[in-house]
Amino acid sequence: MIATIQPSILTGAITAPASKSSMQRACAAALLHIGQTIIQNPGTSNDDQAAIKMIQDLGATIEFINETMVVNSKGVASSSTHPLGRLGGAVVNCGESGLGIRMFTPVAALSSESITINGKGSLLTRPMDFFDEVLPQVGVKITSKNGKLPLQIQGPLQPQNITVDGSLSSQFLTGLLFAYAASATEETTITVTDLKSKPYIDLTLKVMEAFKMNVPENKNYEEFVFHKSQITNHKSQIDYTVEGDWSGAAFLLVAGAISGEITVKGLDVFSTQADKKILEALQDSGCRLSIQDKQIEVGPAALKAFHFNATDCPDLFPPLVALAAYCEGKTVIEGVSRLAHKESDRGITLQDEFGKMGLEIILQDDLMIINGGKGLKGAHVHSRHDHRIAMACATAGLRTTGEVIVDEAEAINKSYPDFYKHLEKLGAKVLVS
Repeated sequence: MIATIQPSILTGAITAPASKSSMQRACAAALLHIGQTIIQNPGTSNDDQAAIKMIQDLGATIEFINETMVVNSKGVASSSTHPLGRLGGAVVNCGESGLGIRMFTPVAALSSESITINGKGSLLTRPMDFFDEVLPQVGVKITSKNGKLPLQIQGPLQPQNITVDGSLSSQFLTGLLFAYAASATEETTITVTDLKSKPYIDLTLKVMEAFKMNVPENKNYEEFVFHKSQITNHKSQIDYTVEGDWSGAAFLLVAGAISGEITVKGLDVFSTQADKKILEALQDSGCRLSIQDKQIEVGPAALKAFHFNATDCPDLFPPLVALAAYCEGKTVIEGVSRLAHKESDRGITLQDEFGKMGLEIILQDDLMIINGGKGLKGAHVHSRHDHRIAMACATAGLRTTGEVIVDEAEAINKSYPDFYKHLEKLGAKVLVS
């Protein structure tokens, strides 16, 4: 797919997409919940679809009724309890979802069956050494392809006091928290060193609380203590509404800041999602910004360079680059080291693709320095099969001097399938072919 974006002036209102961070966690919690879960506002992205398929493979049954998702589960199945009568030897595919592979591997390990965990695309090259090191400590047999997918696991996972490294991604910890919540009957502690992306752990704990799980005591993000718990087999129905997505909405908000007066609805300003910090960058850039209870209004102004620490919210780098490109002066963003193991090496990719539009980006140790405010030109760019790169280039193209053509533009389906449609609804000139 090719998307062509012409310089445009935006106006109007749009509702943010469903958060895949919230949706995927809700899927995991619904699988572990013994009983029925009603999920309102379910996501439709590729990552969301992968999560739905995974919980079905692991034993949940799903029905869609009037735009809600109804999940019935007896927990992670065995071959004898699986609705389709099989689990042992099954292959559970996470698609291209980094959260999916990291969260569902410990959850799947609750089963005593042999299960293969696989994925596709860039996920095949991402490091999974964490599981090779940690899972044997909790009684899970595991083999991998030199620390890469596919993984073959056999549990059941048996909670122990362990210490894990949180520096690569908080997603590994999220998976362990879910698995421990479903299986720890005695006091057990997960000790964490150098935890990154703490707000995503806040989201995990918030979802666990909503599902009435055994929520651990959080001791300053250094220890998560599961207190003695009675694992019950019968629980009441759970109703859960998936939050609006701050990650996807960040591109809409930046689009408004550089190209028109728009209103974005459906976002919880009290959310624990890490990417809510986009509001800080927008405020510091000097754009017109009105944060209200049920909507956010944003519009252009004289934009100035800003300094932002994205260590705990690395997914904000792409929209921040699109914003900084039109801010007068040198914008500095911290946290480049968090970008290497994404769908692409995002630091390099942003430097290359925005360089085609005439933007100078300097990578210096853990810093990204963006020389903005000089205008961008139209160009032919490539998504590098990375959804956030595709959206960042399209967003920047709303104010370039000529059209921006994005190759492999369908990469957006990973997280925000309606992105181009939403830009069009706001008045952008977008041609998809």
